[in-house]
Amino acid sequence: MRTSRRIGILVAVGLALGLGSAVAFDASRGPVGPVTPVGPVGPVQVAPAVSIDLFPRGAAILAPGTLQAAPTLRNLTPVEAFRSGAQALRAGDTKNGLSSLEYAAASGHPIAQWKLGRMYAEGDGVKQDDVRAFEYFREVADAYADESPGTPRARFVANAFVALGNYYLDGIPNSVVKSDPDRAREMFTYAASYFGDPDAQYHLGRMYLEGYGGVKDARQAARWLQLAANKGQYQAQAMLGAMLFKGEAVPRQGAKGLMWLTLARDAATPQEAWITDLHAAAFKTATEAERAKALAHLEHWLRGGRKE
Repeated sequence: MRTSRRIGILVAVGLALGLGSAVAFDASRGPVGPVTPVGPVGPVQVAPAVSIDLFPRGAAILAPGTLQAAPTLRNLTPVEAFRSGAQALRAGDTKNGLSSLEYAAASGHPIAQWKLGRMYAEGDGVKQDDVRAFEYFREVADAYADESPGTPRARFVANAFVALGNYYLDGIPNSVVKSDPDRAREMFTYAASYFGDPDAQYHLGRMYLEGYGGVKDARQAARWLQLAANKGQYQAQAMLGAMLFKGEAVPRQGAKGLMWLTLARDAATPQEAWITDLHAAAFKTATEAERAKALAHLEHWLRGGRKE
């Protein structure tokens, strides 16, 4: 079992956000969204290489053999076991579904490992267990960190890095996984840069904005948030919208900011009152001209427009 990996961050720096393709920042090749450049604030700052020790302190999180599967499934290939487990879960057979997924995961099937990580993280059909969830996510990230971006498997790997980053933000009580903001930023940076994951870009932007786990840099925050917002990450849309509307660290663009805040409000859950509050405050103070222009931007976005 590998406990560390030299991870190269494949990011070209020096290009301004909003000019041409976002390939230089996140390996995706889609066009940049409808927000114009947030100003000449310099390139996204990413270290050329990060040494990530995915297994804290080199010590086992769970005892050896804990994640082994039942021997009755050993006539199945990992792919067959995964499919069997997925079908069982869809049919409501949690016991057999879990057993099949565990067999596939123990055989190194990354999506089975990811699925089990999510199940234990959320308590979905199993008793909630963050330590077990962390271990499954760690297995995915450690074995598949160099998965080619854009493959079907890559999004699961990227999400595993995001999950690990979130665990490192707060730590796991009564475990060896302690709060480690520096390591959290490493996880988010890798997923944001190499895989172009919008959730990672949002978390990284937020950490730059708050100065958590490293330097505080609102301009870098705005760039990461814009990358995520252009992909529909609504929390990033809310934070970027507030920055643009208020002109915080970026040139003020009231209409653009209000547009992002409107998109975020419509996607937010009832528990995310901070987003609806940001939108309400901006809408209340916006001029009639800004509201009208924001509506035009919003209609352009909803029609599928990605450039202006």
